[in-house]
Parts: sequence; structure tokens; C-alpha cells
Amino acid sequence: MSAATKTVQVGAAAILAVAFAMPGFAAELANAKLRDAGGKAVGDVDLMQTPAGVLLRVRLNGLPPGEHAFHIHEVGKCEQPFTSAGGHYNPGKHPHGYQAGEGHAGDMPNLHVPQDGSLAVEILNAKVTLDDGKPHSLFDSDGSSIVIHAKADDYRSQPAGDAGGRIACGVIERSAGGGAAK
Repeated sequence: MSAATKTVQVGAAAILAVAFAMPGFAAELANAKLRDAGGKAVGDVDLMQTPAGVLLRVRLNGLPPGEHAFHIHEVGKCEQPFTSAGGHYNPGKHPHGYQAGEGHAGDMPNLHVPQDGSLAVEILNAKVTLDDGKPHSLFDSDGSSIVIHAKADDYRSQPAGDAGGRIACGVIERSAGGGAAK
């Protein structure tokens, strides 16, 4: 495990500890079950609303090794070839990529999948929310999805980072008990 991965995991754990210690904090929870082009389950993403944004706990198994773009997409559909998920989630209409400015709400860091195809990582996205009716809510009228691409995001090419085809997709859905942790 790299130092950066450890830092992300420790940072995410600290955010959760602070969030649950806050009086009256109610965690909104969601999940996306990722499937590949053949319909095989390849991962799971748990999402939790925190005071700092949405924490995504990613667990993958069976993906091709290497660097893969990881984005939130604008539509909650994952029909083959996953183009039904629409473009990247971008309610603020910002240019794509961290090297093109602030990026947009669907931008997230690349995933580095090891040779065995398994990966566990936590990522905080401060630009989205699971809260209904708020700006940048992932639960807008047509929902949202998580998509993993064949190649790495170059963080600058428009509109999608030259990330290649979509190799896995999962619709973001509310988890049972979301909002009940008080």
C-alpha cells in the first residue's frame, strides 16, 4: 500500500470519526454495485454523506490491472455499452480535469488496480452530496452512476480525459437505513 493510499484512508477515517461524533449527524448512505460489460459483478462502492462531502469506499475484484479513470456520471442507468450513463456529472458546467482548472463534480482520481485485479480505496468527493434537493445532489431527477474506464484519465482532455471505453458501471442507489445514523 502506497503512502498516498494510507493517507487517503487515514484522512477518510478521521472524517468519519468526526462526523459520527457530531450531535444530530444523520448519515445519508448509498451504494453502487459495479458490473462489467458481460454482467459480472466486479465491485462495490459505498457512499456516505459527511460534513466534508461524499466519502466513496471502493472495493473492486476482477478488473484488468493498471490505471483506470473513475467518474461519477450524470444518469442512473448502466445499459450496455454503458453510454446510457451519459456524460460526466457536471452540474456546474466546468471543464473536465484537475489540470484544466477546478474540474467538475464527476472528476475523481484514477484507480491503480494491482496485478491481482483487486483494490480497496476510499475517496472523498467534496463537490457532490447525497442530500435531496440540494445543489449537486446525486439523487436528481435521473439519478447518477459510477463508471470505470479502460484507460487512465489524463486530467485535461475534454470532455472526458481521453479515458477510453467504459468497462464497469453501477447505478447509485440509496442504501437501507440511509439517514438513520443519529
